[in-house]
Amino acid sequence: MAFYPDERIGLFIDGANLFSTTKALDFDIDFKRLLDEFRKRGKLIRANYYTALLEQEDYNPLRPLVDWLDYNGFSVITKPAREFTDESGRRRIKGDMDIELAVDMIEAASYLDHIILFSGDGDFRRAIQAAQSRGARVSVVSSLKTQPSMVSDDLRRAADTFIELADLEGMIGRNGGGS
Repeated sequence: MAFYPDERIGLFIDGANLFSTTKALDFDIDFKRLLDEFRKRGKLIRANYYTALLEQEDYNPLRPLVDWLDYNGFSVITKPAREFTDESGRRRIKGDMDIELAVDMIEAASYLDHIILFSGDGDFRRAIQAAQSRGARVSVVSSLKTQPSMVSDDLRRAADTFIELADLEGMIGRNGGGS
């Protein structure tokens, strides 16, 4: 990973995508360690975490994480998720945060030197290109080591650098890595 001590860094975390990737890799992220790790690599200006929440549930398992992140150095961007039943009669939840993340990332390119996107979603390819055209370097953090791969080939190719999430487990995994 190429980082420079004076560069201004921003983390943009697609919460749902990161959760799926870490679950496939069988480890949990310690978000305090994640912040500490990237603070060592440059001037961490922004750490955004994006997720949709089902507001009407009595207990939402994401709520404790979102609250912790909000009080511990992250800007948490949420919106209500929508629940619906698909044509097969299965309960589905929809809460896409792609537009919010993409717009924020492009706007941040004007004051950040290096954007680190935690997502494998190919829909962010054009947002990466827009951020790069404004002078920011963009690294994508996801995984090729899962079956199937959790990162879109187009996204990986658009990024200046691809960072394998599995390689960060010892630095940012809960309990020093491992489950």
